[in-house]
Amino acid sequence: MTLDEIKKHLQDHLSDGLVTVVGSGLSCAEGLPGMGELADHLCASIGVGLGADDLAVWEEIAPLIKAKGLEVALHEKAPTAALESAISTATGLLIAEREQQVIASVFNGARQLRLTRLLGHMLKPSSGMPIVTTNYDRLVEVAVEESGLGVDTMFVGRFAGSLNERESKLSFCRNVTFRKPNVTYHYRPRALIYKPHGSLDWYLRGGRPVCYAGDLPGVTRLIITPGQNKFRNGYESPFDHHRARANAAIDRASRFLFLGYGFNDDHLETHVSPGIEGGKPTLMLSRTLTPNAAAIAIANANVFALEHHEEAGVAGTRMTFNRTQQFLPGLALWDVHSFVEEVLEP
Repeated sequence: MTLDEIKKHLQDHLSDGLVTVVGSGLSCAEGLPGMGELADHLCASIGVGLGADDLAVWEEIAPLIKAKGLEVALHEKAPTAALESAISTATGLLIAEREQQVIASVFNGARQLRLTRLLGHMLKPSSGMPIVTTNYDRLVEVAVEESGLGVDTMFVGRFAGSLNERESKLSFCRNVTFRKPNVTYHYRPRALIYKPHGSLDWYLRGGRPVCYAGDLPGVTRLIITPGQNKFRNGYESPFDHHRARANAAIDRASRFLFLGYGFNDDHLETHVSPGIEGGKPTLMLSRTLTPNAAAIAIANANVFALEHHEEAGVAGTRMTFNRTQQFLPGLALWDVHSFVEEVLEP
């Protein structure tokens, strides 16, 4: 394919029926910690305050983390309930600290998030733009609001907001027209953000999930960390509600856009994989495709994947499409900023 043909194909992809899935790679590009840094942080911080039994389990897990990585280790050896809570707390604190720095730079006008730039070039369905993210951080929400769209997370209220999908949706209604026998509701352009792994602003209060934007020391954050308990925890509220809506959006989609997503989530894959294998046009942008993502890209002719690559000391983009690969020297189309500049704002 010529470069012009490639750009035309990429432009056409951002059309009707698109569902965007955002993974940790996009947050890492903005400066948040990845799995490697998180693993190092946990190994350095977990242990203090644990009981003898919990500490014994952690002493089995920690070497596995260093040898095999965080996700593999926590799947091989299940943490105790107390240990899982400690991992969740330490994870939340690290990500929240780094998230605060990024959001401050956005607030001060020092940077624009990659997703904000991209959203300016995407269609905004009247029913809402569906975005699924497995990230705990709020950078998707910030990016959406900075782009001028409303943010619908299905929570309502500023202090201890409650999970109420109907009220959240109606809060974006701006007008109602009557033409007998029909009633039409007109909504502000918004993104429907589904977070099946939880969010830094979800807390447990009195046995029910609530949303509060600030940090609450000593209060349990509702986030699902990697491990053997991940699948079970994914069906507790509010994870189950967000997961159900995410899966429904994926099933309805006519095309996919994956940003920094590694295809390592069993929940989503049960819905994503049939769609891709069934021929839905799919675009992946990632600095480095995970083994799972690379296998999907090369096995399905409908997948267009862009990742960083170097040949003979020249940096560029490796493109996988129609089960073949092509090197594009001097272009960083895998990065959202460069993608927007080269493809959408030529």
